[in-house]
Amino acid sequence: MIKQPLERLGHCPARRVDNRLVDTDDAYLARGRACYAAEAWLEAFESLSAADGATPVGPEDLELLARSAYMLGRDEAYAAGLERAHAMWLDAGDVPRAVRCAFWIGHSMLFRGHQVRASGWFSLGERLLGADGRDCVERGYLLIPLWLSQMGGGDWQSGHATAAEAAEVGERFGDADLVWLARDEQGRALVNLGRVHEGLRLVDETLVIVESGALSPIVSGIVYCNTIAFCRDLYALRHEREWTDALTRWCDRQPQMVAHNGLCLVHRAEVLQYGGAWPAALEEARQASERFTQGVLNQIACGQAFYRQGEIHRLQGRAAEAEDAYREANRCGFEPQPGFALLRLAQGNAEAAAATIRRAVAEHTRELERAALLAAYVEIMLAGGDAGDAAAAADQLSAIAEHQDSDALRATAAYGLASVALAAGDSAAGLAAARRAEHAWQDLEAPYEAARARVLVALACRSLGDDDTADLELHTARAVFEELEAGPDLAQVVFLAGSGPGMDTHGLSERELAVLRQVVGGASNRQIAAALVISEHTVARHLQNIFGKLGVSSRTAASTFALEHGLVRSPGQQ
Repeated sequence: MIKQPLERLGHCPARRVDNRLVDTDDAYLARGRACYAAEAWLEAFESLSAADGATPVGPEDLELLARSAYMLGRDEAYAAGLERAHAMWLDAGDVPRAVRCAFWIGHSMLFRGHQVRASGWFSLGERLLGADGRDCVERGYLLIPLWLSQMGGGDWQSGHATAAEAAEVGERFGDADLVWLARDEQGRALVNLGRVHEGLRLVDETLVIVESGALSPIVSGIVYCNTIAFCRDLYALRHEREWTDALTRWCDRQPQMVAHNGLCLVHRAEVLQYGGAWPAALEEARQASERFTQGVLNQIACGQAFYRQGEIHRLQGRAAEAEDAYREANRCGFEPQPGFALLRLAQGNAEAAAATIRRAVAEHTRELERAALLAAYVEIMLAGGDAGDAAAAADQLSAIAEHQDSDALRATAAYGLASVALAAGDSAAGLAAARRAEHAWQDLEAPYEAARARVLVALACRSLGDDDTADLELHTARAVFEELEAGPDLAQVVFLAGSGPGMDTHGLSERELAVLRQVVGGASNRQIAAALVISEHTVARHLQNIFGKLGVSSRTAASTFALEHGLVRSPGQQ
């Protein structure tokens, strides 16, 4: 549907009162309706409010006023307008329209955390329909709270059946909003029932419908945001990208909209981060947390936006900024895991990281919730020397990936399996898994994740005696980390690249050489622990071994020995 540009709508006609020109009430109303149709939400809200302030408008125009308030993130005004419309529809004897208002009031209350009031409005709607006796589409809308409860409790089979019933009601009455709200939820249920391809095909069909403009503005926003969150949780990266692109276009057509912009920016930030556009991702996340804070949807987005900022800061080695962002995410009600646990690991506090990630994994029992946590669990357990737990977590993650049939999850699982195999000394298995991860992330156009997998490929090749391939992989990974300014990963690659074969290591292991390079660079034990993702206690143990093997007794002497014998490059060398 093509919207008329706002500048073509004209201004309200005027009449002369006491030698002054003033807008007529009817003109305010006409302009409010026209602005609503043009999706000019602020002008619609102001004009309809002016008309209502002069002479109370009828229930249909009150609903337009309420929906305009919703799109501006003014939740209280939205509910208040619907409550007035509800009462007017009842006075007019139109029970179905009154019940429709009751449903949307309850829906608003539910997502604002007012569970009791939401239940009250839903119950009132059911009682009114029961007394009225008519068969109407509103009976389908009142199935929505039921399927939300069923799916929220993990009863996907019942939720799917309820959504299917609602879709049938919507089809019978020609209500596209209800039909596609229900079908989108059916897709989510099917995926969680293991019927992944069937569910995603239904989601794909929903995208075609919502992009066509066939759904109302509020329902379009709900479908966009719910589906993108679902695709993200499913690790359906390609779907998340396409839905986010569509949501961005939808938001761009409505510059006055506030309600969905925060979530849109958060989703864009995540997609940009995966695509390697970290500065742009950080800016989108900052805007989401600073500019769009009005309305319940933006409040939900705020915590996610701070978490996304924390992730980028952590990956770029800005520990203090990352910690601040994670704490803000938590303050907004979003648990900052697994990022916060990985930050503790990067800071050298392996014990705190292990305690946090163990608690988080134990707390989350659903497969898709555990998946992101398990990837971090593998990394943290390996850093702490708990290879058995790491292997079990990697196997569990691999099983989830196969059950969910997700390419991104398979890539994540392959990386975990490769890490475990290399830690156990099985270079061949590690190489095979690392190659799977590398190719999968390349296919998904995720350069950072692909570069991390290349590092594992390099380690495996070096262990198998293929030093040329190891150097090639490290060189490629280094270029990616340099472009992304991924400081900790870049430091690791630089260390690895300087510890190739053919040199006399004087009995030092690869890890000890990495520690020694940090010492030559002037790093403290704490800084070494953060860079190599090990504990300070482990750093101290490595230093004792290094001193013993080199026959020195101080960091200065160890640095001098390393430079004189070519164990490391000087800080100025590349």
